[in-house]
Amino acid sequence: MERKPSIYLETTIPSFLTSRPSTNLIVAAKQEVTRQWWERRKAKFELLISQYVLDEAAAGDAQAATRRLEAIRELDLLEIDEEVLRLAASIVEAGVIPPRAQTDAAHIAVAARHSVDFLLTWNCTHIANAEIMPRINFLVSRAGYFMPTICTPEELCGGEDYE
Repeated sequence: MERKPSIYLETTIPSFLTSRPSTNLIVAAKQEVTRQWWERRKAKFELLISQYVLDEAAAGDAQAATRRLEAIRELDLLEIDEEVLRLAASIVEAGVIPPRAQTDAAHIAVAARHSVDFLLTWNCTHIANAEIMPRINFLVSRAGYFMPTICTPEELCGGEDYE
């Protein structure tokens, strides 16, 4: 049996998947792309999360948190070990991601530490950001890890047309 590529789902994915439709057109489009990706593509991958995702998904409005947690409840949890903590700290200490967004560095560290193929996110400020990706890749590689392909659901559509 062929191995499914692995994906680390950063918290924005269950958030966009389960949130009420937005009146903001850009956000609404991201929600729809996420829902379509979830329906049509998720079975082709091994989906993974970490305790960071669970903690973030559980925060905020109780009803919204329940929907987010329900969407990811059966996904495998990747371990947060000393190597993850060290790699996340090095990303923050290098100034690539600010200390206030240290969990974003931790998401990258978890995915890299566990050799995940893809990190799926809508966070284009500190994660799927083309301006900082080369610096993150350098730090991850220097630490001896493989950098996952960081992308949005829109970029991981496998050539399928969602229209």
